[in-house]
Order: sequence, then C-alpha cells, then structure tokens
Amino acid sequence: MTTLIIEDKIERTLEYYFQKKKQLKDFINKSNNLTADQIIQCGEEMAELEYKITALQIAKEN
Repeated sequence: MTTLIIEDKIERTLEYYFQKKKQLKDFINKSNNLTADQIIQCGEEMAELEYKITALQIAKEN
C-alpha cells in the first residue's frame, strides 16, 4: 500500500516537472529577444529540471 502511494507521488511530481519543462521550452521558443544572461538562466533551469526528472525516474524504477 505504501509503495503505491509513493509511486503515485513520484508520478504526480514527474508530471509537474514535465509541465514546468514544457513551459520553459515554450517561453524560450516564443521569445526572440532573450539576452545572453536570460538564455544562460533558462539553460540552468532546464538542467535542474532534467536532473530532477532523471532522479525521479530512477526512484520510480527502484
């Protein structure tokens, strides 16, 4: 029972991070006047999201 609850929480968190990733991609793709600092910041945010997604996917498999 506890395992199912944890898996559900992981799945919901993954959905949240995938949505945040999509929002960030959409923001980048729609913007045509980003500064270098903004591009770097978006890249850092994307890397952080990818790290979290990967960690959650590994936790889900185990």
